Amino acid sequence: MNKVYSVSVVGPGALGCLFAGKIAKAGYRVHLIDYKQDRINRLIKNGIEIQEGDRTEKFNVHVVGHIPTMQDLVIILVKSYSTANLTLPPDTPVLTLQNGLGNVEVLCRKTGTDHILAGVTTEAATLLEEGKTRYVASGTTTFGSWTTASVKVPKEILEQAGFKIEITNSPSQTIWEKTAINAGINPLTAILNVPNGMLLKIREARELLRDLVSEASKVAGTEGYRFSQSLIELAEETCKQTAENISSMLQDIRAGKKTEIEAISGEIVKRGITALLPTPRTKMIYQLVRSLEQRENP
Repeated sequence: MNKVYSVSVVGPGALGCLFAGKIAKAGYRVHLIDYKQDRINRLIKNGIEIQEGDRTEKFNVHVVGHIPTMQDLVIILVKSYSTANLTLPPDTPVLTLQNGLGNVEVLCRKTGTDHILAGVTTEAATLLEEGKTRYVASGTTTFGSWTTASVKVPKEILEQAGFKIEITNSPSQTIWEKTAINAGINPLTAILNVPNGMLLKIREARELLRDLVSEASKVAGTEGYRFSQSLIELAEETCKQTAENISSMLQDIRAGKKTEIEAISGEIVKRGITALLPTPRTKMIYQLVRSLEQRENP
């Protein structure tokens, strides 16, 4: 019989509910961490539900306001702008699967590099309402040790929960790769108010998608990253595979919430400036999404 690990999932969004629910179903003790007490109370009352196809399933997840001590794994799935506000328990493995650049560095300052695992996930989910997530498409979760943290227990937990796992020796490159792809897809879907697949059907949008990913790839190159496959091709393939998915950035814009544009396009622009590499299209897209945010939240 497998050990009953204790896992905390930080962030009650679409992916947070998905990961918490599936890990709980695998038999582990799961705490879903939220910072809003009123929402915690509602989630405790109403529970966590995952809708997959025609089936809806409810899961036994403990919703609390802080990460308990003695956890075997903490999974960070809050928005990138909330990373700096997190309080983490000492000597606990922390896995970030967040979007964008810069999250790992913030977490390392909080708990030390020896406890950090980092990566990305291509699981696609949409938050229908508080605690209720639609599982849109299964994907792959790729992560690795930032320095010396063991991947063994996190890999076992996530695989037992039914996630497809790949381990990488270069999590920083994996994060850059997804960020470059997100820099093309997410802002464009947010601006155009369309699902991912529509970007391939609008000629001008597809051209801009390619330009944005190209700019991001060039900035990554200034930091020493080289990719074995064209990130433009990967971005277009992502659009095909998740054609009906509503990106997290578009979900945020529709809900009148702050987006992760700073950690994606904003970071690419900043790093381009540092490298004396112009990123005009990325800067324009960044400005447009920031304008949408301020229109919703003046």
